[in-house]
Amino acid sequence: MLGSLWSAASGMKAQQLNIDVTSHNLANVNTAGFKKGRAEFQDLMYRTARAAGAPVNTGSTTPVGMQVGNGVRSVAIARIFSQGDFQQTENPYDLTIEGDGFFQVQTSDGTTAYTRDGTFKVDSQGQLVTSEGYLVQPNVTVPEGAKDVTVSGDGVVTAVVAGNAVQLGEVQIARFVNPAGLSALGQNLFRPTVASGDPMAGAPGVEGMGRILQGYVESSNVRVIEEMVNLIVAQRAYEANSKSIQTADEMLSGANGLKR
Repeated sequence: MLGSLWSAASGMKAQQLNIDVTSHNLANVNTAGFKKGRAEFQDLMYRTARAAGAPVNTGSTTPVGMQVGNGVRSVAIARIFSQGDFQQTENPYDLTIEGDGFFQVQTSDGTTAYTRDGTFKVDSQGQLVTSEGYLVQPNVTVPEGAKDVTVSGDGVVTAVVAGNAVQLGEVQIARFVNPAGLSALGQNLFRPTVASGDPMAGAPGVEGMGRILQGYVESSNVRVIEEMVNLIVAQRAYEANSKSIQTADEMLSGANGLKR
């Protein structure tokens, strides 16, 4: 019965993590470029009372073994990088990636971070920046008085300046062998790790890179209905594990009351 207490306790802890992940997904349902997470679990090691195939007195072997589990543990929170829906906007600086890839931005410490959030703006110097003021890399500067700013599918930025069509720069993106291995920094930013592999930067639309869509924002890939169902399942599993603890406690109480 003591084993059931610890097994049920591990189940409650696992479902608490499951609810935390689901709640975080729901909180970011309107966050541009957000990618949902999924809690993953494994069963713990087993106590083996009798191994399958053990010899018996009759000269044969046991067809099945006797193993008792010790509960569950969390092993990962996998980030799902499926494509979110596209939302059309009136801002020519809003960009989205149709397919694989990340925008590159320079953070305040001078390092490069990666994001799927393409809600860009221009600062006081005309530079293309994120909502936090981080520069988009490579740097693109829109001169004062520029009109009809256009970003093509392969990332080339052009505008009409003093009546002439001028190329202002190029938006490059990067992709990773294992994007699920990226480390989330908050602010819709990611940083590469050993698990993700090194970034492979290049022009959009070539070598497996996605293409750029101007005037669109990629919405979160969270599906509210799915998350609500996951929340209900996690809640019921949490309650079932708590019931297991209550049952084991009542059994122990009965055993303690045998002697009066």
